[in-house]
Amino acid sequence: MAYCVLSDLYNQISMADLIALSDDTGSAVVPNATVTAQAITDADAEIDAYLFGKYTPPLSPVPAVIKKTSIDFAIYNLSGRRGLGIPEDRKNRYDAGIRLLRDIQKGTASVGASTPTPSVDSGPTATKTADDRVFTMDSMTNY
Repeated sequence: MAYCVLSDLYNQISMADLIALSDDTGSAVVPNATVTAQAITDADAEIDAYLFGKYTPPLSPVPAVIKKTSIDFAIYNLSGRRGLGIPEDRKNRYDAGIRLLRDIQKGTASVGASTPTPSVDSGPTATKTADDRVFTMDSMTNY
């Protein structure tokens, strides 16, 4: 499940810009669905990497702050595809998203009101019992 979809990108950038960022032939009249889907997939994978220790991704329902971050990251990914340089405002939004994800990871920020249950790691557990012991006081005194 993606945190954002193509139509979400339209709310942030114009259709013409989205076509320009995703069209490698220069002749498209609609955004390249494969290219935009890959940009969203990459954005969501990066988000999940930060959330993994704190939550069990993918988050469902998608919190608004995660959706916004996914949109910003996807546009950032599209902007950097051809190595032509990323506009300053897009870089700033990406950097802000990274800071937010780090804060969520540290627990100093939240994903919002619909916060999913955090994954709980109880740490290592013993798999042996007293009956499994190889060495006992009796066996050690014979050596």
